[in-house]
Amino acid sequence: MQLRTHVKIDQELSGTPIEVGEGYAVVELKTKENMRADEKNLVHGGFIFSLADYCAMLTVNEPTVVLASAKVDFKKPVVVGDTLRAEGRLLRAEGKKRWVEVKVYRNQDLVFLGEFLCVVPDKHVLDVE
Repeated sequence: MQLRTHVKIDQELSGTPIEVGEGYAVVELKTKENMRADEKNLVHGGFIFSLADYCAMLTVNEPTVVLASAKVDFKKPVVVGDTLRAEGRLLRAEGKKRWVEVKVYRNQDLVFLGEFLCVVPDKHVLDVE
């Protein structure tokens, strides 16, 4: 499993890669107290999105991949202490565009579903000509 992209991601916040292969990735995140949104221990959705986004990037696994857009559905709430597993798979590729589906589970429960449009530019988006 060679990570070719997003190598500086804080895995405490966005998850730990479990598997990365051709057109798929699996990332796991143990939710923690610093992700809590309220007194009932609800995890802020931004952390779940970050996990899914990271999984999408690793599914493409190209050094310059970036997110262009996402359509997401939060299916069930997540609480502090839950362990989440994101599973990404490449749906299709056209030119520099990659469509990736990511499903996030808590045990067998689907808690998040997203379709991510990723783009693989020729060079890093911050490199100016």
